Amino acid sequence: MLPAICWKNNKVVMIDQRKLPLKEIYLVYSRAEQVARAIETMVIRGAPAIGVAAAYGVALGALAFRQGDDLDRKFEAVRARLAATRPTARNLFWALERMTRCFEAGRGLPLPALKKALVREAEAIEKEDVATNRAIGLQGRDLIGDGASVLTHCNAGELATAGYGTAIGVIRAAHEQGKKIRVFSDETRPFLQGARLTCWELDRRGIPVVLITDNMAGWLMKKGEIDCVIVGADRIARNGDTANKIGTYSVAVLAREHRLPFYVAAPMSTVDASLRTGASIPIEERNPREVREAGGRCVTLPGIDVRNPAFDVTPARFITGIVTERGVFRPPFRF
Repeated sequence: MLPAICWKNNKVVMIDQRKLPLKEIYLVYSRAEQVARAIETMVIRGAPAIGVAAAYGVALGALAFRQGDDLDRKFEAVRARLAATRPTARNLFWALERMTRCFEAGRGLPLPALKKALVREAEAIEKEDVATNRAIGLQGRDLIGDGASVLTHCNAGELATAGYGTAIGVIRAAHEQGKKIRVFSDETRPFLQGARLTCWELDRRGIPVVLITDNMAGWLMKKGEIDCVIVGADRIARNGDTANKIGTYSVAVLAREHRLPFYVAAPMSTVDASLRTGASIPIEERNPREVREAGGRCVTLPGIDVRNPAFDVTPARFITGIVTERGVFRPPFRF
C-alpha cells in the first residue's frame, strides 16, 4: 500500500478512500482544483491528511503559474478554493497558512525557484506529519495496558494522515511494544469510516479488531468489555474542547458514565489557539444523500428531511487526556 497521499513526478497521488476496503485504487491529480474536489468528496479525509492535501494543492497551483501572471491574485485564488473545501479541520487552514508564509517569503525569487520552494514546503509538511504521528504513538502507548480492549470511533490511522496515524498510531505503538490489544471499532455512520477504513488498517497490521455498530458502545461498556477509548481530532480549542467525527460526543458521555478513560490523539497543529472554547468551532453539514442512502441505494423515504452534521464537539471536561507529539496534556488543558 502506498501512503494515503504522496507527491510523485509533480503530481499528487491519493488512495481513493471511498472505494476501500473492497478496492485499492489510486488517483493521480495534476491540478489544484482536482485536489480541492478530492477533499470535498472524501477521496481523502482525516484532518492531518487534509492538511497535506491542501499543501500539495497549493504546490500544484504554483506549478501552473506563468511568467507575467499576477502571482498574488493567482495564489490567493488557489488558497481560497482549498480553504473552502471543509470548514472544520484545523490542519487544512494550518497547512494553508504555512504555504502562504512560504509564498510570501519567496516573492523576490525567480518563478522557477518560487515553485520549487512551495513544492519543498509541501513535501516537508508530509514528512513532518509522519514523524509527528510516530511521536504521538510513543507519547501515548503507555496509556494502553497489556490485554486492554480499546474503543475507537471513525478512522484516525494512516489513512487519515500522511502515515502511521494518531489515535490508531497510539494503538499501533502499544501493539509494537508486544502488548496484547483488542480494538472495538465503531462503524461510524453515515460514511462508515470505522467499518471500511479502521477495520481494514488494523486487520492489515495484525491487530485484533471487532466491528460494532455505533449504538452498541454503551452496552459493551456496561458489560465491562471496554477498558478505554481513544479517538482523533479535527480541531481542538484552547480549553481542550475537541471537534471530531459525529458520534464522538456520545461516546465520551458514555465513557464518563462508565468511568472509562477517554483520550484524544492529535498533533499540535490541530489546536486552534484562536478559539477559547469549542462553541466557536465551525461544524460542517454534508449532503443529505449520505444519510438517505447506503451503497448508492436509498434506505428511507427519498424526500425525507435529513440532518447531516459531519462533526460534533466533546467538552474538555469529558476528556481524560490529549496525546500530542509534545506529551500528554491533562485537565485543565494548557497548550
